[in-house]
Amino acid sequence: MDPDAVAKAFVEHYYRTFDGNRAALGGLYQDASMLTFEGDKIQGAAAIVAKLTSLPFQQCAHAISTVDCQPSGPAGGVLVFVSGSLQLAGESHTLKFSQVFYLLSLSMSAFRHLVVRFD
Repeated sequence: MDPDAVAKAFVEHYYRTFDGNRAALGGLYQDASMLTFEGDKIQGAAAIVAKLTSLPFQQCAHAISTVDCQPSGPAGGVLVFVSGSLQLAGESHTLKFSQVFYLLSLSMSAFRHLVVRFD
């Protein structure tokens, strides 16, 4: 497993899905998954998707600036750090964001922990 290839493929899929249909992200989470969003902790696939789909904007476009990753743990996990900007529909300015994913090796189709912070 090449961590850089895994991270790149995951990030492309995640943000394309987020920008087009946030509800479809549910398959990437497990019941043990946790999202920390601006300090609030949300656990479980259903609760995380509910949070993401209840954000106060319907349309957005992510522009990724950096994707850094490293292997993590004996189980083959990958720690991924992403930074970039978020353009909301109807807004003239962009929001800077950073996001951390901890991907598990359960076929790399699910991740366990997610932290989001807007600058």
